[in-house]
Amino acid sequence: MNTILQKSYAKINLNLNVIGKTKNLHKLQSIVSLISLYDEISLRQIYSSKHKILFKGKFSKKIISRNTIYKTLSILDKRKLLKKKYLVIVKKNIPFKSGMGGGSMNAATLIKIFMKNKIIKINKKILQNINDSIGQDVKLGFCKNIMYLDANNSVKILNKKTRYFLLLFMPKYGCSTKYIFSKVKRYSKPLKNIKNKFNNLDSLRNDLQDIVIKKYPELKKPIKFLENQPGINFVKMTGSGSCFVAYSKSSNSIINSFKKFRKNYPKYWSVLSKTI
Repeated sequence: MNTILQKSYAKINLNLNVIGKTKNLHKLQSIVSLISLYDEISLRQIYSSKHKILFKGKFSKKIISRNTIYKTLSILDKRKLLKKKYLVIVKKNIPFKSGMGGGSMNAATLIKIFMKNKIIKINKKILQNINDSIGQDVKLGFCKNIMYLDANNSVKILNKKTRYFLLLFMPKYGCSTKYIFSKVKRYSKPLKNIKNKFNNLDSLRNDLQDIVIKKYPELKKPIKFLENQPGINFVKMTGSGSCFVAYSKSSNSIINSFKKFRKNYPKYWSVLSKTI
């Protein structure tokens, strides 16, 4: 078996409504898009008694041993879907604890590799069960269009094109999803007619953003700086943070803003991207 290479794209939340809570999970409504920032996953068969997982790159140091790749392989083994053992290498370009779903997208990409190369054969129901066993966001990695995550935790395709140019930035620290959600005290009203709301994305909120800014008030300055740049439509946090995204319809505007941002905020991680 030759080495298989695959891109694992990050996701961003264009909004995030927290509308309630079940016993274990918060009920969310969110418009989600994949973006051009990606991790790189390689897979090849090995002659060993167990799988091997290697993480490389700038953002590989803080990844725990029981990560989403480990979970995916363990679940597939438990279901006796994998007949052989594999070496999985992940080059991490997506920051850890950024709100861009790097781990979840990695799991989805690995499963897609196995399915595309007919290493495993599963139906939609089993796929859904496997995805849910790994993590809530894994299913998002199987969609290409703009997605809507509804209050029942199901994904609907919106068949919309965003065509936004993006400036991603985050501080040197990440946000604990568990901690941020634990600070949610009020719930938003459920969104209706989400397709109509799509044309006014700047009016939609991320309900977790104020919680993150309250904990890290120093984030107000870079947000305001980008909001004041020509051609920037809006700036929002993705997921539970700590990555923020500046959106623009103009590639020139986002490039110019990026140059200014790196000059004024050199200690922040920042990169250009776009919706796909």
